[in-house]
Amino acid sequence: MSASADRFGKVAVLMGGWAAEREVSLVSGQAVLDGLRRRGVDAHGIDVGRDVIDVLSRGAFDRVFNVLHGRGGEDGVIQGALEILDLPYTGSGVMGSAIAMDKYRTKLLLQSLGLPTPGFALIHDDADLTAAAELGFPLMVKPALEGSSIGMARADDPAQLRAACAQAVEYDSHVMVERWVSGAEYTAAILGREPLPLIRLETPHAFYDYDAKYHADDTRYLIPCGLDGAAEAELQALALRTFDAVGATGWGRVDILMDDEGRPWVIEVNTVPGMTSHSLVPMAANAVGIDFDELVWRILAQTLEAA
Repeated sequence: MSASADRFGKVAVLMGGWAAEREVSLVSGQAVLDGLRRRGVDAHGIDVGRDVIDVLSRGAFDRVFNVLHGRGGEDGVIQGALEILDLPYTGSGVMGSAIAMDKYRTKLLLQSLGLPTPGFALIHDDADLTAAAELGFPLMVKPALEGSSIGMARADDPAQLRAACAQAVEYDSHVMVERWVSGAEYTAAILGREPLPLIRLETPHAFYDYDAKYHADDTRYLIPCGLDGAAEAELQALALRTFDAVGATGWGRVDILMDDEGRPWVIEVNTVPGMTSHSLVPMAANAVGIDFDELVWRILAQTLEAA
């Protein structure tokens, strides 16, 4: 270890897990592990299983870099375990993680605070399908507790709505329907208290789905995002207000759509975003001269500030 890396001690990089996003998490985790090691950090990768508390206890770790995506890692569960173990960890705490992971409750909170988010409904039965249709087609159907666009689909009519909900329920018993917003999609990465440059996402797919995120070569990531300085600053400020509203801290990402009339709509908050070659936070950081290794160093350094 380099002298400056000594202060981190022995670091566990948590990845994998048991959620639907397991494979993405393994790729993200390996990238983080490699980046930390290149900077001289004594980092150790852990493919998380149900015995993770025992593994961490026996490993004599000093802190944790959490790269677990989805349930078990991004929803407050691992955060609570780490609090009990008194291990400093990256990213949001128990409350912020739990709220942000639940798309439905995030939107309830945003709505109550007057932050702009598209109309939505939770689906339990056929009566809810009828009520959801009143939001107006097209609609976006989402498992409320999944990430990476897993289980999401666009519905253009009642038959597609029913089919999309049946597909989504395979991933989560809580299914949310959201009013479709036509317009440009932006994402705002947040590092500490600073929003990074916005990225505009363009894809020939119906929306920025799993394939567009992780596999497609025709997805476009525009930095600069094409907005003028004032408009970009306005969306960055909205992203930070949203991040604060759900109690998120440390680092993360807020996704925003801007409709054809120029009105912004917050879609969701990600508290453990992807860190793969296609991922958005590293792209945004690189736009201001923060390379990947420096990015993971800065995220890990936040655990020293919290200690």
